[in-house]
Amino acid sequence: MRDNKLLALYGLKHNPFLPGIPVESLWSPPEMDSFLFRIEQLAKEGGFALVSGDPGLGKSKTLQLMAHRLGCLDSVVVGVMERPQSSLGDFYREMGQLFGVNLSPANRYGGFKALRQRWLEHIKSTLFRPVLLIDEAQEMMTCSLNELRLLGSAKFDSKCLLTIILCGDMRLPERFRSNALLALGSRIRYRRILESYPAETLHEYLEYALEQAGTPQLMTRSLMDTLVEHSVGNLRLLNTMAAELLTMGAEKEIAQLDEKLFLDLYTPTPRRAGSRR
Repeated sequence: MRDNKLLALYGLKHNPFLPGIPVESLWSPPEMDSFLFRIEQLAKEGGFALVSGDPGLGKSKTLQLMAHRLGCLDSVVVGVMERPQSSLGDFYREMGQLFGVNLSPANRYGGFKALRQRWLEHIKSTLFRPVLLIDEAQEMMTCSLNELRLLGSAKFDSKCLLTIILCGDMRLPERFRSNALLALGSRIRYRRILESYPAETLHEYLEYALEQAGTPQLMTRSLMDTLVEHSVGNLRLLNTMAAELLTMGAEKEIAQLDEKLFLDLYTPTPRRAGSRR
């Protein structure tokens, strides 16, 4: 009810600073369209791609954009792994569920053969490989990552049966330097390393987010400057501050969010003279 009141007060289609933004309104960072085009090509050829970066830079939203773009292509099957940290037995259970194969974890060889056969049948009837998206992939067990490499390879590594997008923080690319995962790391065809955003890009993001929400005049320019300055290039931090300001503005029924509201919210209250520490 409170959210509905907030949206009605400012005439918002949705809250532009919370995670549940409609996928059609998601912001696409610079060069993202080029990367997504490469992923669409990879879905035809199979293989690995990697998205990595520090927390709060938009890795999960990148996967959401990717799933949406791939889902718009005819005959593309997209599976999203929900529990990457699973044991190898549970890994096979989830793979079977994602791709419609009844697997018994006790018979991993049978599961291995059944999954590959399902993918081969799909490839024969379409132009695309099945796609597997894995968020928080830095949590995956080494044995599960290597199982993916073996599952998706056929004919002496000359044919890929699966397209796999691994997404995680900066621990993930570091893991591929280890001897146990070196073979997988050498097979990653496309990499997208997210870095802190410059101020100009964050300004573009704010303008886009407000425009998509239907209220381009919600914030003053000076407030946008202040938010960008204090976000230190991190999208999550920017959104967290903006969402808190929006809630406070709605509580005070302020028509337009400005820098004074920011100062009221984030400036520490000075201690009274003579107060105890």
